[in-house]
Amino acid sequence: TSITSAKIQVNGVHLHYQQTGEGSHAVLLLPGMLGSGQTDFGPQLKSMNKKLFTIVAWDPRGYGQSIPPSRDFPPDFFERDAKDAVDLMQALKFKKFSLLGWSDGGITSLIAAAKYPTLIHKLVVWGANASITQEDVRIYNGIRDVSKWSEKVRKPLEDMYGHEYFAKTCEAWVDGISCFAEKSDGNICQQLLPDIKCPTFIIHGEKDPLVPQTHAEYIHKHIKGSRLLLMPEGKHNLHLRFAEDFNREVENFLC
Repeated sequence: TSITSAKIQVNGVHLHYQQTGEGSHAVLLLPGMLGSGQTDFGPQLKSMNKKLFTIVAWDPRGYGQSIPPSRDFPPDFFERDAKDAVDLMQALKFKKFSLLGWSDGGITSLIAAAKYPTLIHKLVVWGANASITQEDVRIYNGIRDVSKWSEKVRKPLEDMYGHEYFAKTCEAWVDGISCFAEKSDGNICQQLLPDIKCPTFIIHGEKDPLVPQTHAEYIHKHIKGSRLLLMPEGKHNLHLRFAEDFNREVENFLC
């Protein structure tokens, strides 16, 4: 089945999404920082089982083709993304759906699953964290300057945004997410984890340079009945690098 692209108005902005498959189980893919369906989920849109699943990949406001508006990072930007994501799926007439969230999209998914429990069927997160430590801030500052990124990671984003928007938005993201570290416990959504009642699958790459494993273990410990899979060779982009293994594990969990 082909992949269709469209925009739909949600909460006052025109959100772009891609959709494929005809299965009865709807799944929303939530991208990471600066990400979009196109840049972050190629192997999932292409290869996940289209008879079992209807797959939607969205561009959060200010990312990908959901510009305008320009992206900003107010203190509640994760909550805003969670509401946008859920409202998008409802606007597309999906009554209940599963969430696959990577990195920032994983944080958004945790919040959405906790706040909208009747709508979320199952939850998969990887490269996500529920709090920010000083060590995390140090790591984020290491990626603040996009000119130091590897060309492989930088180029698709530069092609999508142009250098100036890409560079400026990355800096704004580092500042926005670092604000959480100023709270006593660095909390983003720790208090919401016990409210997540749907079946939850946490995947973590043991070689992830951006998100230390302690974050995955914390999420696993605080979501009752959740499952944790560690991928020994996985880095932050394990769903792209090991797409076949990832897709198989996720499909088995969702079925």
